[in-house]
Amino acid sequence: METASYYLFAAGALALGAAFALHVFATTLAARARRAAGAIATIRTAPAFATASVALGGGRSARAPFGARPAEPAPAAASVAIGAAWFAAVGLGLSMLLRAILVGRGPWGSMYEFAIAFAFGITAGYLALEGRYAIRSIGFLPLGVAAFLAGYALTLPHAIAPLVPALANPPLLTVHVAMAVISYGIFATSFGAAVGYLLQGSADRFAWLPSHKVLDEAAYRAVIVGFPVFATMIVLGSWWASIAWGRYWGWDPKETSALVTWLIYAVYLHARSQRGWAGRPAALILVVGFAAVLFTFFGNLFFSGLHAYSGL
Repeated sequence: METASYYLFAAGALALGAAFALHVFATTLAARARRAAGAIATIRTAPAFATASVALGGGRSARAPFGARPAEPAPAAASVAIGAAWFAAVGLGLSMLLRAILVGRGPWGSMYEFAIAFAFGITAGYLALEGRYAIRSIGFLPLGVAAFLAGYALTLPHAIAPLVPALANPPLLTVHVAMAVISYGIFATSFGAAVGYLLQGSADRFAWLPSHKVLDEAAYRAVIVGFPVFATMIVLGSWWASIAWGRYWGWDPKETSALVTWLIYAVYLHARSQRGWAGRPAALILVVGFAAVLFTFFGNLFFSGLHAYSGL
């Protein structure tokens, strides 16, 4: 069963890489089609005397043939990209499920397990929001992060090892880690929407990107959901710390970085409601916030603390 779990993860990781590449490809096709459509529209709206002057000069008219349609982005590419993302989510999810059945706990025993869970959370979070908002053209951003995490997990030891003593609390840690996976995944999609907003600007520079209002709304709704989930994760972690180490808070590097991350997203929610901070400044805060999420995840690799995984 352990081998089957690993093969499912490997298949999911490959599908995730394919989903990322296909999203980039589909977005590139859409951008080219929009540029072509814009060029045709410009030619069609050119003054009649300009076209006539070209024709009288012996040149060929620049007008497009009557009834010609602008190039459309291939819908098949976008559909295949989403299909690959769903395949990746299913593969990663089944891999975690088999391993959980085998070891009798959730994915918190090793960095390998939690990296897979993080990648799964990002993929699932993107798919959930993509079904509600038209954000497929920025899907390569969260999926790129998920693909990186899956690739990182492939380099880690995957053999099942005994838990460190502090992790021997399955019911509480199951919920704690689930809250982390959900919030991290949602924050990754808000990061993608924020980067899209920074590229798009309030003037809606690119027709192939969602409008700045859609990107802003998607990012905000994601944080509205992820923020209380992340707060719950911190509270449950504090409860676990009181059981495992005899204190609720000890300024462990992972605890501290999680608190800083929570504060950054709290600042975002406040800033977005302020006239001078809405828009670009708020989007920049989300980029900083997700950088803090990544530091929270990887920080224990660089700073010694009580948060430790087997196999590292």
